[in-house]
Amino acid sequence: MNISQAAERSGVSSKAIRYYESINLITPARRSGNGYRDFSDDDVHMLRFVSRARGLGFSVSEVADLLALYQDRGRASAQVRGLAQGAIARIEGKITELQSIAAVLSDLVARCHGDDRPECPILDDLAGSR
Repeated sequence: MNISQAAERSGVSSKAIRYYESINLITPARRSGNGYRDFSDDDVHMLRFVSRARGLGFSVSEVADLLALYQDRGRASAQVRGLAQGAIARIEGKITELQSIAAVLSDLVARCHGDDRPECPILDDLAGSR
Protein backbone atom coordinates (compact mmCIF):
# COMPACT_ATOMS: atom_id res chain seq x y z
CA MET A 1 0.00 0.00 0.00
CA ASN A 2 1.19 3.55 -0.60
CA ILE A 3 1.94 6.15 2.07
CA SER A 4 -1.53 7.70 1.88
CA GLN A 5 -3.18 4.34 2.47
CA ALA A 6 -0.77 3.53 5.29
CA ALA A 7 -1.49 6.93 6.84
CA GLU A 8 -5.23 6.36 6.65
CA ARG A 9 -5.04 2.84 8.07
CA SER A 10 -2.64 3.75 10.88
CA GLY A 11 -3.97 7.18 11.84
CA VAL A 12 -0.48 8.66 11.38
CA SER A 13 -0.11 11.49 8.88
CA SER A 14 2.06 11.01 5.80
CA LYS A 15 4.28 13.84 7.04
CA ALA A 16 4.78 12.09 10.41
CA ILE A 17 5.53 8.80 8.65
CA ARG A 18 8.24 10.49 6.59
CA TYR A 19 9.62 12.10 9.75
CA TYR A 20 9.66 8.80 11.66
CA GLU A 21 11.52 7.23 8.76
CA SER A 22 14.02 10.11 8.59
CA ILE A 23 14.95 9.73 12.27
CA ASN A 24 15.02 5.92 11.98
CA LEU A 25 12.21 5.45 14.47
CA ILE A 26 10.59 3.11 11.97
CA THR A 27 12.24 1.11 9.25
CA PRO A 28 11.82 2.88 5.92
CA ALA A 29 9.19 1.22 3.79
CA ARG A 30 10.24 -0.85 0.84
CA ARG A 31 10.26 0.96 -2.48
CA SER A 32 8.32 -0.32 -5.44
CA GLY A 33 9.68 -0.30 -8.97
CA ASN A 34 8.46 3.25 -9.52
CA GLY A 35 10.21 4.48 -6.35
CA TYR A 36 7.09 4.90 -4.25
CA ARG A 37 6.99 3.63 -0.68
CA ASP A 38 5.26 0.27 -0.36
CA PHE A 39 3.91 -0.35 3.15
CA SER A 40 2.91 -3.74 4.52
CA ASP A 41 0.35 -4.61 7.20
CA ASP A 42 3.29 -5.02 9.62
CA ASP A 43 4.38 -1.46 8.84
CA VAL A 44 0.88 -0.21 9.61
CA HIS A 45 0.94 -2.17 12.88
CA MET A 46 4.22 -0.49 13.88
CA LEU A 47 2.82 2.93 12.95
CA ARG A 48 -0.22 2.28 15.16
CA PHE A 49 2.13 1.26 17.98
CA VAL A 50 4.08 4.50 17.57
CA SER A 51 0.89 6.55 17.40
CA ARG A 52 -0.54 4.96 20.53
CA ALA A 53 2.71 5.40 22.45
CA ARG A 54 3.01 9.05 21.38
CA GLY A 55 -0.63 9.58 22.34
CA LEU A 56 0.15 8.29 25.83
CA GLY A 57 2.89 10.87 26.22
CA PHE A 58 6.01 8.88 25.45
CA SER A 59 8.82 10.88 23.84
CA VAL A 60 10.20 9.84 20.46
CA SER A 61 13.26 8.46 22.23
CA GLU A 62 11.09 6.46 24.62
CA VAL A 63 9.03 5.15 21.70
CA ALA A 64 12.25 3.92 20.09
CA ASP A 65 13.09 2.12 23.33
CA LEU A 66 9.57 0.68 23.53
CA LEU A 67 9.74 -0.55 19.94
CA ALA A 68 13.04 -2.27 20.65
CA LEU A 69 11.58 -3.89 23.76
CA TYR A 70 8.42 -4.90 21.87
CA GLN A 71 10.52 -6.65 19.25
CA ASP A 72 12.74 -8.34 21.88
CA ARG A 73 10.82 -11.38 23.13
CA GLY A 74 13.48 -11.88 25.83
CA ARG A 75 12.82 -8.48 27.35
CA ALA A 76 12.14 -7.91 31.02
CA SER A 77 8.80 -6.25 31.65
CA ALA A 78 10.56 -4.21 34.36
CA GLN A 79 12.21 -2.18 31.60
CA VAL A 80 8.86 -1.36 30.03
CA ARG A 81 7.38 -0.52 33.42
CA GLY A 82 10.31 1.79 34.16
CA LEU A 83 9.76 3.70 30.92
CA ALA A 84 6.07 4.04 31.70
CA GLN A 85 6.79 5.25 35.24
CA GLY A 86 9.18 7.85 33.86
CA ALA A 87 6.50 9.05 31.46
CA ILE A 88 3.98 9.28 34.30
CA ALA A 89 6.39 11.39 36.38
CA ARG A 90 7.01 13.74 33.44
CA ILE A 91 3.27 14.05 32.71
CA GLU A 92 2.47 14.74 36.36
CA GLY A 93 5.14 17.45 36.35
CA LYS A 94 3.52 19.04 33.30
CA ILE A 95 0.11 18.86 34.97
CA THR A 96 1.49 20.69 38.01
CA GLU A 97 3.07 23.31 35.76
CA LEU A 98 -0.17 23.79 33.80
CA GLN A 99 -2.19 24.10 37.01
CA SER A 100 0.20 26.82 38.17
CA ILE A 101 -0.16 28.66 34.87
CA ALA A 102 -3.96 28.39 35.07
CA ALA A 103 -3.90 29.79 38.62
CA VAL A 104 -1.84 32.82 37.53
CA LEU A 105 -4.09 33.45 34.54
CA SER A 106 -7.22 33.08 36.69
CA ASP A 107 -5.83 35.65 39.12
CA LEU A 108 -5.05 38.07 36.30
CA VAL A 109 -8.50 37.62 34.77
CA ALA A 110 -10.12 38.19 38.18
CA ARG A 111 -8.19 41.46 38.57
CA CYS A 112 -9.10 42.69 35.09
CA HIS A 113 -12.24 44.84 35.01
CA GLY A 114 -12.96 43.95 31.40
CA ASP A 115 -14.61 47.28 30.74
CA ASP A 116 -13.85 50.40 28.69
CA ARG A 117 -10.92 51.48 30.90
CA PRO A 118 -7.47 51.11 29.37
CA GLU A 119 -5.93 49.71 32.56
CA CYS A 120 -5.33 45.99 32.18
CA PRO A 121 -3.51 43.90 34.78
CA ILE A 122 -3.12 41.10 32.22
CA LEU A 123 -1.16 43.30 29.82
CA ASP A 124 0.74 44.89 32.73
CA ASP A 125 1.83 41.45 33.90
CA LEU A 126 2.89 40.39 30.43
CA ALA A 127 4.89 43.58 30.08
CA GLY A 128 6.53 42.99 33.44
CA SER A 129 5.18 46.20 34.95
CA ARG A 130 3.12 44.49 37.59
